[in-house]
Order: sequence, then C-alpha cells, then structure tokens
Amino acid sequence: MNYKLVAKEVHVWYGDFHALKDISLQVRPNTITAFIGPSGCGKSTFLRLLNRMNDYIDGFHMGGEVLIDDRNIYSKRLLVEELRKEVGMVFQKPNPFPKSIFDNAVYGLRIQGINDKKTLEEACERSLRQAALWDEVKDDLKKSALALSGGQQQRLCIARTLAVTPTMILMDEPASALDPISTAKIEELIVELKKQYTIVIVTHNMQQAARISDKTAFFYLGELIEYDSTVNIFTNPKQEKTQSYITGRFG
Repeated sequence: MNYKLVAKEVHVWYGDFHALKDISLQVRPNTITAFIGPSGCGKSTFLRLLNRMNDYIDGFHMGGEVLIDDRNIYSKRLLVEELRKEVGMVFQKPNPFPKSIFDNAVYGLRIQGINDKKTLEEACERSLRQAALWDEVKDDLKKSALALSGGQQQRLCIARTLAVTPTMILMDEPASALDPISTAKIEELIVELKKQYTIVIVTHNMQQAARISDKTAFFYLGELIEYDSTVNIFTNPKQEKTQSYITGRFG
C-alpha cells in the first residue's frame, strides 16, 4: 500500500506533560485528512509534528516514528529545511509579510537563493493561479499584501506555500478567522488542491470536515479515539466518545 504519511506509536511530551499517547495512522497521497476534537486534545500538536514545528517548544520530546515518503523525519540525518520545502504549512490567521503581493508569493524561493526574474514571475503566477487568487490581483502585484481582505490574505499565504512546490500541505484551522463566503472559497480551493497535494487539516468546524475530507481522525485528551473514512465517522462511528462528540454532547 502506498502511503504518504505513516505515524507509528507516536508519543509527545512537553516536560512532564504527556500530550500525545500512542498515535498510529496512515495517510494516502492526494487525500484530505481532517483532525477533529475539542481544544487541547492534541490535534494541532500532531499536525506540527509533521514539519517539526514542535522542535522550538521548550521541553518537547517524542517517541515513535513519523515517516513521510518512507523517510523518518526525526532522523538525525534529515535536514529540517528540506523537510519544510516538502511539507508546507498554512496557519489559522492569515500572516502575509508587510511586502508586496509579488514579494509574498515568491518569498520562499528567494530564501532558497532563487533570484532569476523570469523564474520568480512564473512561480508567482503559477502559485497565485493555484490559490485561485490570480484574477483578483494580477494587475496589482506591487500592492501591499496587507491591503487585501482577510480571505485574499489567506489565499496569498496558501500561494506562498505552493510556490516552493511542496508535496504535502498542513493547514491549522485555515478558515477559522474568515467570514462564510471566504471560508467557502478556501474549502473549494482545498478540494481542488487535493489533485496535486496531500492535505492534512485541523478544524474545529465539524461541518467543514464532513464537507471536504476523505478521512477524519478524532482526537481526545491526547489519544486518537477513532480514524476512519469521513462518511463512517459522521454517520456510523464505532466509538461511543466519537458519537458523543459528533452529536455535540461535549466539546
């Protein structure tokens, strides 16, 4: 079986706090996987494991294995910068830099030392088209990214992630700060991007998980309670805790 991501018996501690307990799951390429569960249940901690964002947190240590494309991403031989090119991240609040739209879109390429004008222009157009933003901004690429609406800013952040051609995109509640119309655009975009990328999304919005994901993982108190096709999780969950959460009895 061809898997993009394999987690095996993963544990995470922050100092003495045992944040994730024995998590194992697999994700296939070109799918959307949603992580759901109440606040503080470990879903964002697990997401941040996948591009080593937890490395910066005091007291972080982990056990188990996380494999992406059959490589152990916690191997001492792995270059974290290389991993982050492969595994892009989109955060909860849009976080464009106080630069032009163009400079935001090609920021990651410039960091890599790419300065060829034609290469940058092509990457800018490609990534903005992929992020469904090109037609709205193509005549204003010199304009400050901070002048865009919240929804446009978030699509620009997605374009910035896509410009460095990752193979996997992590999204931590990418629409939670947006209005319903912008949220719908982001959801359409995520479904479209699945054709080229493997996407893992943390969401508090269960309707969103039900609408866009292929598989859903339900986390509770640091444990993975249930992981199955989204249809099964929302219509026929096997675990009583999943049923209680889905039906709003806690959370």
